[in-house]
This record gives sequence, structure tokens and C-alpha cells, in this order.
Amino acid sequence: MMSIVSALNGVLYYPILIIVLLAAGIYFTFRTKFIQLRMFKESIKVVAEKPTKEGSISSFQALMVSTASRVGTGNIVGVSTAICLGGYGSVFWMWIIAIIGGASAFIESTLAQIYKRKDANGDSYGGPAYYIETALKNRGIAVVFSVFLILTYAGGFNMLASYNLQSTFAVYSFYDPAVTPWIIGAILAVLVGYCIMGGGKRIVKATSAIVPVMGIMYVAVSLIVLVFHFRLIPAVFAQIFAEAFDFQAIFGGIAGSCMMYGIKRGLYSNEAGVGSAPNAAAAADVSHPVKQGLVQMLSVFIDTLLLCTATALMCLCSGIAPSAELAGAAYVQQSISTVFGKLGPVFITIAMVLFAFTTLLGNFFYVDNCLAFINKKMPGKKFMIGFRVLAVAVIFVGAGLSMGAAWDIADLMMALMCLINLPACVILGNIALKATKDYEKQKKEGKNPVFKAADIGLNPDELEYWK
Repeated sequence: MMSIVSALNGVLYYPILIIVLLAAGIYFTFRTKFIQLRMFKESIKVVAEKPTKEGSISSFQALMVSTASRVGTGNIVGVSTAICLGGYGSVFWMWIIAIIGGASAFIESTLAQIYKRKDANGDSYGGPAYYIETALKNRGIAVVFSVFLILTYAGGFNMLASYNLQSTFAVYSFYDPAVTPWIIGAILAVLVGYCIMGGGKRIVKATSAIVPVMGIMYVAVSLIVLVFHFRLIPAVFAQIFAEAFDFQAIFGGIAGSCMMYGIKRGLYSNEAGVGSAPNAAAAADVSHPVKQGLVQMLSVFIDTLLLCTATALMCLCSGIAPSAELAGAAYVQQSISTVFGKLGPVFITIAMVLFAFTTLLGNFFYVDNCLAFINKKMPGKKFMIGFRVLAVAVIFVGAGLSMGAAWDIADLMMALMCLINLPACVILGNIALKATKDYEKQKKEGKNPVFKAADIGLNPDELEYWK
């Protein structure tokens, strides 16, 4: 079975997904006139804005939910795996995916805001399924996307997060490969199960509190390691660029090249264009859809250009050479121990616990949204309890998987989502671009931009907001 999954990944990622990802990202980058660079300062500014209605989800809270899912075990184990198996050059291709992916993230989240819907409490919700159904008038494809998202986030990604977390305990003397993963998986499953029974609001509050602290501490420790090994930094950057442009090596074996590992692990980490973050973006209460598009664009940069780079440089500047045997948490733990000794692996374990936990919580926020879409309302209490028990069982099973199986399942599910969402975004891109022009026009006039659907030629009667 896993050989079939691996073979499918080989076809989906090269040549299909690599072409779709790069083409869409470059297309949106040029169509938005490099919005990820020219409006970076504006994206930081709008994060701090309060919601227009008291008690609603703010831009910052929506950012934290999407960042909770993005900033996860992929920032530690994913980066380490890419470097150990793909080489130094994989870091460069992670950067490229993040930079051009920022434009894709902007488009998908702006569309999610435009086509968001209103629940019984007056709060908003939405995502790719909703803009595919409303704008493309194709509920069938929207349902297929929702099914893939549920399989990805309640299945593949949750299995992988659970596996990655337990793998950090392998360095300790008490670790027994036959028993310890299952014990850790059981504890994690119980904790996540308790939290997700509280619903979406609890998820928002928990991630808003944990993510900033988690990210700041991790970057601070990474910087300390870099300071101790600062003499190696120029050589590391030289090696990253040298291997990134060694096209003879890349095309000689593309499936295992730095380009492919960088793209796979970069996409897994920042999720730009995958169609997950728009589910969080649609929940934010903002005066103009573009504001949340800018906020989600910022989330991609926080994830890859800040946190993934912190892991990569911490490892590569440690003086420990990457190898296939160290792929995963072991490489990060050995790297950090060069400065912090025995405390280093303990810190990585704590970081992984927090990263995995917030990833799992953020994932369920997305899953609930798609379950409601398929059912045309939130499923009944008995169904949701049964579904969450099943999802928690998946977390338990994931802890006992092999590294290859965990990554292959997650990669396959992610690719299927991406191949539906990105083409939809390309088709609907002009709507987001018109909204962007409207936003910039109002900013030039000195206004706080307020969006009205009719101003960009949309029929207000087809939308639940922006009348």
C-alpha cells in the first residue's frame, strides 16, 4: 500500500505539482505587482487592527489559528529531514516557495473573505469550498475539496504531527521503539481530545496564547546557537546557494534532489496555496477582504522565512554534518546540544510538544469548517463526538508509523488539496485583484478601506457580506 502512495507522490509532485505551484505563485506575484514585497509593511500594520464587532475574531486571532497549523512540527523535523535527505540547497527552495507562495496565500485568503458566510451567531466562516461553490457555481468540486481537506488535516497531517512529536523522545534512555511511541501517542490523543470537545472558540483562545510564546522562544534559542557558531555562517550560505543551483545534480535525480525536498517540506510547513489558511482567514472580522489577505501573506513569511530559517541555520552552523541517519528530530537535537549540552534536546522536545499540540488544534478548526460545508450545517452532536473520537484515534495510530509512511501519507493528501485550490484561485484571481485595487485606491485617499461588493462589479445579492 505504501509503495503505491509513494509512487503517486512521485507523479503528483514532479512534474505536476511543482509546475502548478511555481506557475501559480509567479503568476500571482506579477499580477499583484509583487504584493508580498511592496505591501509587507502594510501587512504588519493591519494585524494590530481590532475587529469591527466586539467579540468577533480579530485579524490577529485568525493569523494565530492559521499560524498554529503552519507553525508546527514541519518547522523542526520537516526542515531537518529536507536538509539531511536533500542537502543544503533545499533551504533555498524553501525560501523560494515562501516568497512566491506569499502571493498565492494573499489571493486565496482575500477570496475567502469576499465569499465568507454568516452563522446563526452573526460570526463569519468560509474557505475554498465556499468560494468554489459560490463563484464557480460547482458544489461537486467544492465537496471533493472538503473531503480532501478532512482527510489531510484529520488524517495525514495529524498522523505526521503525532509521529514527529514522539520521534523527539528517541534520544532519551527510557525510549523503547516498540512501546514508547504508543504511550506518547495515547497521552497526546487524550489531551487533544479534551481540547477539541470544547469547539472552535476554545481552539482560537488556546492557539492565540501559545503560538507567539512558542515562536519567540524558539527563534531566541536558534539565535543563541548562531552566535556561538557565527564564523560558520558565511560558509553555510555559500553552500546553500552552491547546491541550490547545481542543476546537473538536481535533474540527475529530481525525486531526491534539494529542489524537490525544499518544495515538499516548504509547502508542508507554510501551506501557501494548499487551501487550509483561508478557512481561518474567513473567520476574521475586517472592514476589507484585502486586510486579511495581507495578514495571511505575513503568516507564510513568519513560518518559513523566520522559523524554518531559524531551524536550518541552527543546524547547518552547528558544525554537525547532515546525514540520512540523522534525518528528523535527531539532527536538530544534536545541533542544539553543541551549545546547550543535555538541555538542548529537552528544549526541542518541549518545543515539539507545543508545536504539535497547536498544529493539531489548528487542524481541527479547518476540519469542522469543511464538515459543516458538506452537511450544509454543523453535523449533529452524536456525529461530531464520533468523528472526533475517530480523529483522536488517528493521532494515536500516527505515533507508531514509520517516518517514510508518515511523510508520504501527508504529502499525498496535501497535493490533492493543492491541485483543486490553486486552479480555482487562478480562475477567480481577477476578483481578488479588483479588490486589491479598491483597497489601494481608498488608502491613497487617506481612508480606512471599507469594502462594498458592487464597487468591483460583484452582485451583492450573491454574497452574505459586503452589501
